[in-house]
Parts: sequence; C-alpha cells; structure tokens
Amino acid sequence: MKEKILVTGGTGYIGSHTVVELQNAGYEVVIIDNLSNSNAQVLDGIESITGIRPVFVEADCTDAAALRKLFEENPGIKGIINFAASKAVGESVQKPLLYYRNNLNTLINLLDLMPEFGVKGIVFSSSCTVYGEPDANPIDETAPIKPATSPYGNTKQISEEIIEDYIKSGAPIKSILLRYFNPIGAHPSSKIGELPLGVPQNLVPYLTQAAAGIRKELTVFGNDYNTPDGSCVRDYIDVVDLAKAHVIAMKRMLDRDDKDAVEIFNLGTGRGLSVLELIASFERATGVKVPHKIGERRAGDIEKIWADPKKANEDLGWTAVVPIDETMKNAWAWQCKVTGK
Repeated sequence: MKEKILVTGGTGYIGSHTVVELQNAGYEVVIIDNLSNSNAQVLDGIESITGIRPVFVEADCTDAAALRKLFEENPGIKGIINFAASKAVGESVQKPLLYYRNNLNTLINLLDLMPEFGVKGIVFSSSCTVYGEPDANPIDETAPIKPATSPYGNTKQISEEIIEDYIKSGAPIKSILLRYFNPIGAHPSSKIGELPLGVPQNLVPYLTQAAAGIRKELTVFGNDYNTPDGSCVRDYIDVVDLAKAHVIAMKRMLDRDDKDAVEIFNLGTGRGLSVLELIASFERATGVKVPHKIGERRAGDIEKIWADPKKANEDLGWTAVVPIDETMKNAWAWQCKVTGK
C-alpha cells in the first residue's frame, strides 16, 4: 500500500473517478464530502470497481474543527487532492458569497492544517476559466490570466494565488495546479458517472437526458460564433483520462524533491470540438438521436478555447487517450443505467 491520500469532494463526479484510479494505483484513500452535490451510494460504485471501500467522512471542509478531527482520526495523510468546491458558473453569479465562502474557506482550512499534520502536498483542481476569452488557441500555461467572468472563475484564480503566496511565505508544502478544460463521460464499467442533482448545468448530462427523453430537447446556445459551424468550441476530456492525471501528479509531488514547489499544468486533448460536433459524435457512437434546437447566445460563454497539452504530455508524462466517440458511448451507457433502460 502506498501513501494515504485525502480526497475532498471525493463522492463527486471527478472526485469519485480519481478515487478509483488512486486505489487502483495502490494508494489508501480517505474521502471527505458534505454530499451537497453528490450521493453516498457512489461509494458502492467505487468499491464495486476496485474491491476496496474508501474511508468516508461526511463533513464540510469549511468546518475547521471537523477537518482537524478527520486528520486526528486518520493519521499519516501525505497528500490532498482538493475537489471540494461549488462549480456552477450561473449559480455563482446569483450566489457569489456561497462560492467565495465555500471554495476559499475550504482551501484555507486545508492549507492551515497541512504542516501541522505532516501533509507534504496538495493537488488543486483548477480550471481553464482562469484564461478567460483567449487571445489565441491552443492555450499553454504561459497564456495571460484574464479577469474572471464569474465568481466561480474568480475563486479558481484566487485559490491559485493563495496557494502560491502560502508556499512563497515558507510553508513546508508543495502543490500542483491542474487547469483542466471540459471533463465529460463516465467510467467504462457504468458503475460511476456524472449524476447532477436537479437540472444539469453541464452539456453532456443534459444531452444524454434529452436523448433519454427526460428533457424535451437540448438547446445549443448560438450558431453564429466565429467557428466552423457557428457553435461554441471546447476541449472535451474524458473523465478517466483526467482522473489518471491526478494520480500522476500526486506521485510526482510526493516522490520528487527536484521539482518546483508549485507547478502548473493544462489538462486537455489539444483538440477543439464544437457543440454540434459533440452531438454528432454522440449520435455516431450510440445510434441515438439527440433532440436539439438552436437558441440565443448565452451570456458569459467563451467562443472557443482548447488546450496546448504539451507541458503535461512531456513534463508530467500524461496524455489524454480515450477517443471522443468512446467517451460519448460511456456517457450514454451510464445514463441508461441511471434511468433503468
């Protein structure tokens, strides 16, 4: 058994897939989650895939006393992967204080306790939102950080600054900041996947629910952008590929002392796909039609953005490998399981 890792938000979408990959790689995992946007039944899926049920603590990371108790009762945690954050852009505009309170206080509490309990490093779940509307594509890690277009995006920028400032102050920890693009799909076993509570905020769950008849139709927000087919372009990355990047980052951080105390990597495929191309991929992979219509542009949407993953490929030793049609097939298989089809 390798080191013990704390995964905050570990019953969530990306968190649960990362727990699976950590356990498959031999790490011992402790999860903390307040279940505000996830379900404890995810633990059954994790156990079914890996044969191991991770330690689970239901608590809120903004509660410093609860977090301290977790460290006291689970000694020996060497690394943290932080997914505990509210993440809906639209909601963050409506409820900015909720986002600042949750996302920033969680991080500050974790950083505050790390030196005391001998935690060596933290992998932070950041986002390509820090780049805003890019000057050019693809985007590498030297691209300028733009003013945030939402409180959610701003919490990612501020969190990166908090980590860097804390480490510059002499804190005896390391960090890897992973700026990822658009995670989609589900585990190929169909035992875990994206399970939003209520109306989905993300494209693919809404798409699969429309295909399943749960939603009347998918609205494509705008077809008059300066892109090949007029719809917005994003870099869609398979969630299992993304989860594996966190495992590689954790190993690099814990095993190597010859690296900078703070490292930043963009995680993407290096390929931009439009919303209409994604719909076509789903229909091609599954043979199922997606009822959809063209709507008005949505405020705050970036026209086109995709990653230059060269640094992650060469320095981190990670590459996205799952083909988009396979990702969409896995997303549909998960949707069918959830809806009992």
